[in-house]
Amino acid sequence: MKTSLAKNKVLRPKLPKDCVVRVIGLGGVGSIVARYAAVFLASLQQNCVLTLVDGDKFEPSNASRMLFGKHGNKAGVVRKELLPRFKESRLAMVDWREYVTDENIGEIIHEGNIVILCVDNHTTRKLVNDHCAKLRNICLISGGNDGVGKDSSGSVRRGTYGNVQIYVRRGGKDLTNSLRDFHPEIADPKDKHPGDLNCTELVVSTPQILFSNLAVASGMLNTLLLYLSGIMPYSELGFDIAQGRMWPAVPTGKDMP
Repeated sequence: MKTSLAKNKVLRPKLPKDCVVRVIGLGGVGSIVARYAAVFLASLQQNCVLTLVDGDKFEPSNASRMLFGKHGNKAGVVRKELLPRFKESRLAMVDWREYVTDENIGEIIHEGNIVILCVDNHTTRKLVNDHCAKLRNICLISGGNDGVGKDSSGSVRRGTYGNVQIYVRRGGKDLTNSLRDFHPEIADPKDKHPGDLNCTELVVSTPQILFSNLAVASGMLNTLLLYLSGIMPYSELGFDIAQGRMWPAVPTGKDMP
């Protein structure tokens, strides 16, 4: 896998054999990623299973930053919405109506999967990262924005900044940095697993900005495209919509086989 692409070359994505893509989290970012990932994967005209994973449900309060046709479990609603559009394609879709936990993560994420992690809490990021670190072959793409409010140090978060990380293991070796390497907030999370939040906490949890969600989703899908094209120039991508830019925050510095 190369770290760069000559200007006169065309990206040619190719799915691995028996490709399984897991989109975990179908909220403000994941509901966008799932829809466009489905279109993209179906367009490649290769066999692929897309699994949508979320234990949460769409509610009226979500309408300010998410598009959905009905209320109910997010994974089930999005799959039901998308399924008729891809009946004639080679893309199969499955919904998993649970949060990822210590107990079920081994059932959800397997060797060789491509995992697109669209959650908004570091506890789940650490859980998924640490599970992937035990597998021999895996691609994990994770993204999020910084939310709105103040962080633990008192610094103001304006919600326009975010990042995308890609963690690749081949043959039991890390080809990129894990999600934890440069992020102590993931290595030692202070937040809760979403399944541990009560109803009041879910309502008042940090709001997200619609256009930051779009930027995160775009960055994650761009990263998926590069990975499937055999090119990966970074292990972390930063963005700030207030500055109108994206940048490779952590270049790989080497070619990947």
